[in-house]
Amino acid sequence: MAMSDPLGDMLTRIRNGQHARKAVVPVPASKMRARVLDVLQREGFIRGYSETELRPGVRELSVELKYHDGEPAIREMMRVSKPGRRVYSKIKDLPRFYNGLGIQILSTPQGVMSDAEAREANVGGEILCRVF
Repeated sequence: MAMSDPLGDMLTRIRNGQHARKAVVPVPASKMRARVLDVLQREGFIRGYSETELRPGVRELSVELKYHDGEPAIREMMRVSKPGRRVYSKIKDLPRFYNGLGIQILSTPQGVMSDAEAREANVGGEILCRVF
């Protein structure tokens, strides 16, 4: 059976992995997931990720989770735009999240980027998730 929300599944795997204090979490690979992980790595919420090929045509991303003094670097992660209800925002209407301490990840015509990068590029788009 096909997964209805692959990005939501990845966010849940990361949340569950941090709750269980895992060092690495496996996630099925896709371009969208990899771009979201790029943003999380640039913003310092994960150590990094690597892609491996399990068998021909089946790839997996190994996400290295980040901790500070035993506490997860990600305190809160939630999906905003869901398959049943998409949420779009113009850049001037995009609210700050936790007074600018948290980030929002957007899918824009120029690619997947954080809200700060989108403000700098002056481009809006679909709000994928919020991370604090």
